[in-house]
Amino acid sequence: MSLPVVTAPPVRKVARKRAAPRAPAVAPGKWLASQEVVAVPGLPPRRMRYWLYLPHVVPQQALDEGLPLVLMLHGCHQSATEFAQGTRMNLLAEKQGYAVLYPQQSASVHAQRCWRWFDRATQQGGGDVQPVAAVLARVLERYRIDRRRIYACGISAGAGMAHILALNFPDLFAAVGLHSGPVFGAGNGALGALGIMRHGGGNRADAAVTEVLARRPDFPGMPTIVIQGAGDTVVRSVNQDQLVRQALLLNGLPADTPPRIKIEPAARRGARNGHEVRDYHQGRKLVVRAAHIDLLEHAWSGGDPRLAFHAKAGPDSSRMMLAFFAKHRR
Repeated sequence: MSLPVVTAPPVRKVARKRAAPRAPAVAPGKWLASQEVVAVPGLPPRRMRYWLYLPHVVPQQALDEGLPLVLMLHGCHQSATEFAQGTRMNLLAEKQGYAVLYPQQSASVHAQRCWRWFDRATQQGGGDVQPVAAVLARVLERYRIDRRRIYACGISAGAGMAHILALNFPDLFAAVGLHSGPVFGAGNGALGALGIMRHGGGNRADAAVTEVLARRPDFPGMPTIVIQGAGDTVVRSVNQDQLVRQALLLNGLPADTPPRIKIEPAARRGARNGHEVRDYHQGRKLVVRAAHIDLLEHAWSGGDPRLAFHAKAGPDSSRMMLAFFAKHRR
């Protein structure tokens, strides 16, 4: 018995529909928007908007002691909400039981929303420091936050600002995270800032730390994690080298302290860039961590690439920040 002959229908070219881009995951906690009007000496009152994430599930320890809090400061040309989405920090905060605070620089203060880390007044605790500190004070007043576990973190100009806040309020912040940030205490004005971003602070880097310690002889130290992309041509790697040196001095270690070095190879298909992690210990305590990431440009590593200044390939900087912060309490 022969098989029936089946005539195949003509082949039609069907245009494939492109899959719609996947919407960003939304953390299930409270996402609160507010603003604060701050009186700045010698200037008109400033209005600063901010957003606060509070986790839906609160760990038992946080119920007893209050939530740990991460202060997140965006970079130039970013908004607070873009920074939250790009870093995915709220999703991690939900899993680990953190509150996250995102102040936003006003475009009326700086057209590109840059924090003015390069102004001498800001470096010394005035300028942009005051409105951010006022927002933080209001959150601490309204919500149950663990005062021993408050951390400052930022990228680029936000990293510069986070560093300034931590060094002006060392009794408040338990650690600081600096991603693609400029060295502290150098630069004077916008033109000077460009020179720092490209060439570092030179001798000014050590001098700035000496001044901090002179103002505060009992400076309690400041655990610091510094993340830098090897391909960053906006804020170049010399800044990371000088930030590490500053952090060592601020934590009472010699500037030439040898690190423990770990090399992580790149993952397949570009999921993670190769990177080197240098750890500096004070006795058994990790006080400074520096991650130098191959290929990474001026962007948050392991972020949402749909937003500017966020790179898809890992390592995940948000995870690295929280892992480091978890080791430290004030």
